[in-house]
Amino acid sequence: MSLYSLGMPSQKELFANNKAWAADMLAQDPDYFGRLSRQQRPQYFWIGCSDSRVPANVIAGLPPGEVFVHRNISNVVVHTDLNFLSVLQFAVEVLEVSRIIVCGHYGCGGIAAAMENKPHGLIDAWLHHIRDVQRQHTDQLAALPDESARRERLCELNVVEQAMNVCETSIVQEAWRAGQQLAVMGWIYDLKDGLLRDLGFSVESPAEMKQAYEVAIAPK
Repeated sequence: MSLYSLGMPSQKELFANNKAWAADMLAQDPDYFGRLSRQQRPQYFWIGCSDSRVPANVIAGLPPGEVFVHRNISNVVVHTDLNFLSVLQFAVEVLEVSRIIVCGHYGCGGIAAAMENKPHGLIDAWLHHIRDVQRQHTDQLAALPDESARRERLCELNVVEQAMNVCETSIVQEAWRAGQQLAVMGWIYDLKDGLLRDLGFSVESPAEMKQAYEVAIAPK
């Protein structure tokens, strides 16, 4: 059975869609692509999940060029991940973004897989970072009434822990020491209603880290 027989758009259809979209953008703004090609000056750096249902620009209601994006399974920030660190450095030092948003989402498959007591192959090395978060908050998660509530709370706690990891990077710490205006925030997206929610983690200096973290991880 071919992919196309399953209802997937063909390559030809995708190129046609792109052509129609480009024509529509030019009709709305003749200088749209010229302006985009001249520079990239986003104020937001978005660290999100690779889930195809959570596109940063779309859910934030922003056009291309307004959000610099890094995505991976379950929006994890690992201090040895050179890919992530390179993107972070470019965002902070070259683009000089003013807001770093770590955004997770409810119903995250990576979170669900990390909570399962069974092997998943290569991805287990990545899920280990989420399981570390789970272990850090074992008592809080165990106190919740059911598995669904525990999964949703772990989605939230994972965002907070990863946002804290961002704050602790040498890149962000050096930016703050240099007086750069830079805020790190933790948000979560709900697939069921399409709304973003603030998890109460917002840090603009090293002095704010501890209190913001304690407030955000406190049982709800």
